[in-house]
Amino acid sequence: MVGRAWEWWRGKKPLVDAGFAAPLLLLMIPEAAGGGAGGVGGSTLMLLALFLVGPLVLRRTFPRASFTAVALVCFAQWLAQMPPIPANIAILMGLYTIAADRSFRWGLAAALVVEFGAVLAAFGYASGGVDQRFTLLMLSAFVAGTWILGLHMRTRRAYLRSLEERAARLERERDTEVQMAMAAERARIARELHDVVAHNVSVIVVQADGASFAIRTDTRRAQQALETISATGRQALAEMRRLLGVLREGDAGGPYAPQPGVDQLADLVDQVRGSGLPVSLEIEGVPEAASEGRQLTVYRIVQEALTNTLKHGGPRATATVRLRYLDGAIEVGVVDDGRGAAAVGDGRGHGLAGMRERAAVYGGEVRAGPRPGGGFEVSARVPVREEVRT
Repeated sequence: MVGRAWEWWRGKKPLVDAGFAAPLLLLMIPEAAGGGAGGVGGSTLMLLALFLVGPLVLRRTFPRASFTAVALVCFAQWLAQMPPIPANIAILMGLYTIAADRSFRWGLAAALVVEFGAVLAAFGYASGGVDQRFTLLMLSAFVAGTWILGLHMRTRRAYLRSLEERAARLERERDTEVQMAMAAERARIARELHDVVAHNVSVIVVQADGASFAIRTDTRRAQQALETISATGRQALAEMRRLLGVLREGDAGGPYAPQPGVDQLADLVDQVRGSGLPVSLEIEGVPEAASEGRQLTVYRIVQEALTNTLKHGGPRATATVRLRYLDGAIEVGVVDDGRGAAAVGDGRGHGLAGMRERAAVYGGEVRAGPRPGGGFEVSARVPVREEVRT
């Protein structure tokens, strides 16, 4: 509510400028109530103040026109030999706006105009033993200070705009990098799956069809087909594990152990707990048979979420892993109370994108984000059976 009100207020430039100019009129009330000065009546001074302050309402909407109007009123005041009043500060406000919102040349031109007015005021109003050179020096100091302040604000605004543009550009580049990484990962998985698995699966399908026809007429041929299926299946399984080892772990050598699944989550929790992060594991429901790939997906999602908690959660963070077996699906959630939601990343991590990619392979989904009460939450749902499409 406060934020919307502030944005509305900032969008009303004339209203804001009128609020900044109003104190000048308030400063005129005591002087006008005292009957004026220099033989000028209080009502005349208030009218002059209105002519000086009025253009400031549009000083940011039309800065050059507003400054010109105030400068002309000040010059007319000097020609009429009317004494200086507090509302003459309006010329400095106009100078600041020109220096802050317009180019350097416009700011310099406005400063020279105000300095010319300072010279006229110093030698036109100074009397009664007042040192004219000292008056000019003081007025020039105010002019120079206002001009420099406006230049500083202009430079600062340009710097902030450059930072905002750079942040937006980096965000676009990060999103593009993530999309390119995801596309490259999809292409690599599709290519490897086609080259390594498609041939073996095709052989298994053909042999299975042949065995179904020969099982009643030629048992020997059916037995040979089943043996071929068994050998091809083992070969496909070995190549699949090798493929997963290359894609998931990047290990170029060494023996290939079976990939972990949901049964190894307890060991993972113990391992993370031994690293210093208090973790608890909660399991609900009756376990349902799931393929190794789906179990691996659940395991990797939990592993990545706990790794992120270790990296970004802070020294006093705790985490809870909840595993639920539903009818036809496995739901897993990792909740922590750390400060990971406020952590500043480098923009190069693809952990969350990798979680979503893993789950999407099996028709699942992953949701991740800050918790309302603090901390971070990752939840995923992975079906345990493939949908049959007709």
